[in-house]
Amino acid sequence: MTDSTPSRLIHNRPFDEIAIGDRASIERTLTPQDVQLFARMSGDADLQHPQAEIAASAPNHGVIAHGMWAGVLISTVLGTRLPGPGTDYLDQSLRFARPVRVGDTLTIEVVVTARDAADRRVTLACRGTNQHGDVVIEGQATVRAPAERITRPVDALPVLPDTDDAMPTLMTLVRGLAPIRVAVAHPCDALSIGGPLDARAAGLIEPVLIGPRAKMEVAARAAGIDLAGVAIEDVPHSHAAAARAAQMAGQGQVEAIMKGSLHTDELISAILDASAGLRTKRRLSHCFLMQVAAYPRPFIITDAAVNIAPTLEEKADIIRNAIELAQAIGVERPRVAILAAVETVNPRMPATLDAAALCKMADRGQIAGALLDGPLAFDNAVSAAAARIKGIDSPVAGQADVLVVPDLESGNMLAKQLEYLGGASTAGIMLGARVPVVLTSRADARDTRLASCAIAQLLAHRWRSQPR
Repeated sequence: MTDSTPSRLIHNRPFDEIAIGDRASIERTLTPQDVQLFARMSGDADLQHPQAEIAASAPNHGVIAHGMWAGVLISTVLGTRLPGPGTDYLDQSLRFARPVRVGDTLTIEVVVTARDAADRRVTLACRGTNQHGDVVIEGQATVRAPAERITRPVDALPVLPDTDDAMPTLMTLVRGLAPIRVAVAHPCDALSIGGPLDARAAGLIEPVLIGPRAKMEVAARAAGIDLAGVAIEDVPHSHAAAARAAQMAGQGQVEAIMKGSLHTDELISAILDASAGLRTKRRLSHCFLMQVAAYPRPFIITDAAVNIAPTLEEKADIIRNAIELAQAIGVERPRVAILAAVETVNPRMPATLDAAALCKMADRGQIAGALLDGPLAFDNAVSAAAARIKGIDSPVAGQADVLVVPDLESGNMLAKQLEYLGGASTAGIMLGARVPVVLTSRADARDTRLASCAIAQLLAHRWRSQPR
């Protein structure tokens, strides 16, 4: 019988689509199995002994070799992520700053610092940190990037670090942060009650389940979940659950809200109710944080869930919210691409007029903290090669951090195409209120729910020092 399961694919970044500042990363925990594999690959027989035996016979030998394993991970990022398949490794200069031991979790990141079109030469700064944030390896590498696009099954590669966790960089950002208290509105089915309990087990949140107790207990039993030790507020129905969640957030009893098995508009109505005290000067909007193998950085799509046909003024708030999220995940000055079907202003296409006006608003300081450009078609926003072919000279084109869609329908279709056909890792959050709001979907995967809770945790900690 032939296994018909499709192979997972990886994509490269041809030289023409690589820009200074592009980055890629992986996270991997060193296991005894990795040590054995490295021993076989390197021919180092000493490493094939148990770790205790290595430590007794040669105290430093094992950790030195494991530091070399960190160097192998850098090569893996270059060969599978940036530039990816087809890359020629030309030179490297690495400093091993700290020992690596079995059980250590390393985050390896490479950042493009220079490019030379004469021979497609790319220089990248390389850095690896352990689970404590300590630098274990750093330096630079020089490669020759491929000229053409290459797609290759993961199976064709001898060694590829695990990449099953959604948003590994995001999870690194929240490592060490204390869990936040979250009001979960009406989690009355197995999926909506399982998400917050998974996030609790991961150390991201402390949920307060709000809804009819009997229904929540039935849902918990169906999901095989024990509710012992979990805070529960017994209210009669979904409307009361939404109102109570908003009230608790307004009174500072929780730092975020998470949607359960109720309609999104019911929860939003409760949040916008003046008595809840959650409204700010900003309009509510939703951001999808996404990551795909074919793009070298996480990016935001907005708004694909809340605002159906936003006006110019509403789009300005949508952008301000996205800038705030991008800065929270470490993008100091995000590049914002305002999408339309074409890259020129056309009076018969309102999206292009809005894009031009929003860029002028940024020029006048009405939208701050980011670089804006538009209108840009999708290909010009994410492909430097496409932008060059069309003669677009822009600091945003080909390297956007934020994609602002014309309306909810186009944004929703784009996000779901990337997720279901492009294999994107996703997370989502609603901003514009005094607390972050996790709007989960019944179809969301477990990793998506965890990553969304991680964003809420990150924002809540950030907003403690920056009140809404």
